[in-house]
Amino acid sequence: MAYEVLVVDDEHEVRRAIKRALERRGYSVVLATNGTDALQALQASTPDAVLTDISMPGLDGISLLRRMKDEGWRVPTLVMSGAATIGDAVAAVQLGAADFIEKPLSLERLFVSLERCLEAERLRDENAVLRRDARSSPLIGDAEAMRALRGVIERIAPTEARVLVLGENGTGKELVADAIHALSPRANGPLIKLNCSAIPRDLVESELFGHERGAFTGAVQQRRGRFELAHRGALFLDEIADTPFEMQTKLLRVLQEQQLERVGGSRTIAVDVRVIAATNRDLPAMVAAGTFREDLFYRLNVVSIRTPPLRERREDIPTLADHFLREANRRHRVRAQRFSEAALATLQRYDFPGNVRELSNLVERLAILSDDSEIGASEVEVAVGLKATASPGPAYREGATLTEMVDEFERRVLTEAITRHGSRAAAARVLGVERSFFYKKCKRYGIADSNE
Repeated sequence: MAYEVLVVDDEHEVRRAIKRALERRGYSVVLATNGTDALQALQASTPDAVLTDISMPGLDGISLLRRMKDEGWRVPTLVMSGAATIGDAVAAVQLGAADFIEKPLSLERLFVSLERCLEAERLRDENAVLRRDARSSPLIGDAEAMRALRGVIERIAPTEARVLVLGENGTGKELVADAIHALSPRANGPLIKLNCSAIPRDLVESELFGHERGAFTGAVQQRRGRFELAHRGALFLDEIADTPFEMQTKLLRVLQEQQLERVGGSRTIAVDVRVIAATNRDLPAMVAAGTFREDLFYRLNVVSIRTPPLRERREDIPTLADHFLREANRRHRVRAQRFSEAALATLQRYDFPGNVRELSNLVERLAILSDDSEIGASEVEVAVGLKATASPGPAYREGATLTEMVDEFERRVLTEAITRHGSRAAAARVLGVERSFFYKKCKRYGIADSNE
């Protein structure tokens, strides 16, 4: 469908020449001789853009822009004139004109300007659609818990409040951060993400605040940290509970003062960042135990949101499963097109300790392995039943040494813990061992993260 342009000019030859040039470029053109005619044309059919002269009898171009603004017409408008002053150009821009073009017109200049403002308008419309979609599509489900979650997001997103997202692994805490940012006044700014559990302790400060060249061995050039990168946007700090205690004081200072210094630097840098943090751990208990700063907890916990586990919204499982199946079909170009009703009912009976992430992985596996266009209950029962109830077999094996049997058991525990909790770092924390020790064990057994 061709873009429609409303051309407003009191000179017949000018209107005709512009109309002919635009139509040759594939545009549809509507003509008006002055501002009053243009307003009538806007009422009849909203064009994609307006091109108007300034000097016209009756309602001139500046008056037309003012009327369009007062009456709520949000149409990209280019202003042209051969006798306008700088004041006219400034007034036009202040009233919303996208560009000012001098007469006699350069058609190439006109085409470039018109295409630029149409593209900008298209991107604004797409962004508006994405913001509306953020209310529903990233956080799929119509269960009462999900409706309540989306309601809270819609209330807090337009504010500047810091948000603490609480919930089990796999419940969509990062999607909540995405939705909050998409619906906020900062949506056009960056959303920078950092998983605090995935950063070595000695690099956390550099990751957050940046460093100067030569600040430490390996700092061969200056680097901006995540706070600087998130300036005028938002910073999502996932697994905030894993922030080293000594770093919590520095993090608190930046939250209080919105200022930082890079590692190895002395210059104070102002930042304007909204912080959204997330954790699956009990922060109040950590505060009581002295492993998380109380003042930092209160700084982060201006508003808290809990993401419900999947077992608390089983009615959403069919919708989620269908969504993930469509994604898997498209990504892998596989045959599976749908779940049978019995298969969906079987999925609803399972607790999904890994929550939505586990369901997504399970559906993807079923889509890849299915030999039919419909995934049946028996296929789901095998996939879920093996995961939920399969016996690991006897611990003792004839002919194996004690060391071999202990190693086999340890490998099994490590593998299952990583699968259940999503990463080696999380599994190490749950099992109560140092991350470096856990990683050495994984390296010995050739075990990687479940998402690697």
